[in-house]
Amino acid sequence: MLYAVISEDVADSLSKRLGARAAHLARLEELKTQGRLILAGPHPAIDSEDPGEAGFTGSLIIAEFPSLQDAQQWADSDPYIAAGVYAKVTVKPYKKVLP
Repeated sequence: MLYAVISEDVADSLSKRLGARAAHLARLEELKTQGRLILAGPHPAIDSEDPGEAGFTGSLIIAEFPSLQDAQQWADSDPYIAAGVYAKVTVKPYKKVLP
């Protein structure tokens, strides 16, 4: 089943994000290689693809996991959590309808 991992950053998270980005992306690449990643990306803090110093306010990942528990465990192991990037992470089932 698909699950949405919806994360909200702490204030001024950009430097923390940059420090943990390589490890964070490596885990996403692993899901992609396994054919389980539907989409992933951050929410810019301003209306721009490259928000620069404004940084990001959170992230969205939609991926396939065997269960909600597995998705939650995967989300809990994100390097961004260990680095203090995320203030809150919500994991919930997701049903793709379109496209």
